[in-house]
Parts: sequence; structure tokens; C-alpha cells
Amino acid sequence: MIFAEKDHPAEYWDFHEELKDFLCSHFSRVESGMQTDSWFWIFDGGEKVAIDTFSSMKHQVKSARAGSHVEHVIGVLRLKCPVRIYPKPELEGHEEA
Repeated sequence: MIFAEKDHPAEYWDFHEELKDFLCSHFSRVESGMQTDSWFWIFDGGEKVAIDTFSSMKHQVKSARAGSHVEHVIGVLRLKCPVRIYPKPELEGHEEA
């Protein structure tokens, strides 16, 4: 499910390394990559939150389920840039309803 989207004027490929450094300074376990898309996996309390550009030109905050792990990542991300929180989480294209 998609919970939020980063609202930052920079193109995601120009912002990837800066965002990586920022996330790594706030979370103990972050995996990331940059190919045609930018992606981050943040592991927080046994849960995984993804921040990626797989379905948008902006980084989106995603997780399999809602919870404090998603809220924590969004809160940290808001320290770096504006974040638009979706009123209701949206399903990603490949998820079943």
C-alpha cells in the first residue's frame, strides 16, 4: 500500500544520494539502489517500509500494512522535505484489492 509521497522539486535521480545519506543517519538498517528507479528499504522494528519511484516520478512511502513503522518513517522523511500523506492508503498496481 502507498501511504505518502515526497513533495520535493528535485528529480528523484538527483536526490537519491542525498536521501540515502539522510535515511542512513536516522535508521540503523537501510538498503537502497538506483537503476532506472530509486528505491530504499528501511527495516524498523521487524517491519519493512519502502520508499521508491516504481509507480511514480516522486518517492512514495509503501508498506504491506499500516502501523507505527510507517508513521515513524514518514515522520523522519518530513524532517528532510515536504511529504503529502494520502488520506487513505492506495493500492499499488500489482497488489490485490
